[in-house]
Amino acid sequence: METIRLILISVALSLLAKTISNRILHSNKPAPRLPPGPPAFPVIGNFLWLRKSFSDFESIVRSLHAKYGPMISLHIGSHLAIFVADRCLAYQALIHNGAVFADRLKAGAIVKILSANQHTINSAHYGPTWRILRRNLTSQILHPSRVKAYSHARNWVLQILENRLESVSKSGNHVKVVEEFHEGIERVERALLLNSDKINTLNFSPSVTKIVLRKRWAELLQLRKDQEDVLIPLIRARKKIYEERESKAKEDFDNEKDKLVLCYVDTLLDLQLPDEKTKLTEDEIVSLCDEFLNAGTDTTSTALEWILANLVKYPHRQGKLFTEIKGVMESEEEEEEVKEEVLQKTPYLKAVILEGLRRHPPGHFVVPHAVTEDIELGGHIVTEDGQDNLNFVGLNGTVGVLRIKTLEVFDSWLERTTVEDMDIAVQLLREWLEFLLP
Repeated sequence: METIRLILISVALSLLAKTISNRILHSNKPAPRLPPGPPAFPVIGNFLWLRKSFSDFESIVRSLHAKYGPMISLHIGSHLAIFVADRCLAYQALIHNGAVFADRLKAGAIVKILSANQHTINSAHYGPTWRILRRNLTSQILHPSRVKAYSHARNWVLQILENRLESVSKSGNHVKVVEEFHEGIERVERALLLNSDKINTLNFSPSVTKIVLRKRWAELLQLRKDQEDVLIPLIRARKKIYEERESKAKEDFDNEKDKLVLCYVDTLLDLQLPDEKTKLTEDEIVSLCDEFLNAGTDTTSTALEWILANLVKYPHRQGKLFTEIKGVMESEEEEEEVKEEVLQKTPYLKAVILEGLRRHPPGHFVVPHAVTEDIELGGHIVTEDGQDNLNFVGLNGTVGVLRIKTLEVFDSWLERTTVEDMDIAVQLLREWLEFLLP
């Protein structure tokens, strides 16, 4: 016990001495015009910020914005984080100066492990690697032309969900929609999310925490191993199928291609990184698959939960939506399910979904950004010294003009307009979301 106490005191004194020496060495340099924020306490204050849970942290950030304004500075660990809660500043940064604000901060110890040394879209630095990873996802998987190819998978999942909801409903119990939406998420992913607050402290001086918090480091490494144990066998099995398909003769290949739909793992197997001039390793593919799963599970279920809750709260909107869908389905000769083509005839459904995302976005923070050069934003300076990280938070509810009841306006307008005008309105709502959502 005395040994551990001696180590902690020695480390604290060393960090304090380093902080003081850095301030003395850089005292002659003019201080940049940073956004306002609470005072930073060397070592102890920074460490305490890392111990905040995400839910606590979000409420603290919002209260600080109310006190200091739309831009604030927080010293978290060894980094300076700048938070922006203003749609105009976000537009200026992400659109007018998009290339300057497109970089990512140097990853901490935890992110390096979980992202295979920043080989994911959300963690990679702005450059060739980030471009090829992002282009691969958007063109191969998320492109509208791929929507029909995955219809069988959506139908399969929808049928399972319907059967579960119907079974619970017939039993006389209350339907817990959230639990049903979350059913397909792997336990290892859930364990990682639930332990995120606990392992965040490892980012504070990893060389020290590897000694003092050895058990937590062991837990983190075990979580990573669990990820690999779950995903690598699936990746290898898919790779085997992919290679067998590629080795078939041309005439057989065409038939097989119709049966085997391209999946995200397929697109990663032959992907070559421009910087390393090599294909992705299994470790890197695991990180990209993990990113893909995390981005599409809780976000989707959270959005569905809020939209359904609002439809229950406002029965007249539910009635209008049901009438629209019923009218479209009757014109489709009693089809049992809504096809992708039919969705183009449901402008009110689109408006309900977009308004649900606007008012209740599944995430309140965007992925942190870093700048490629010093730049002024909102009268303050964001520097390129590797310490600044820019976060855009809660843009959907910060300005009073955005709190209008969009669907009520849409309701009254819907009664006196044409289908073409409806499509234009929905497109405007979609563009509006670009900066209302985090």
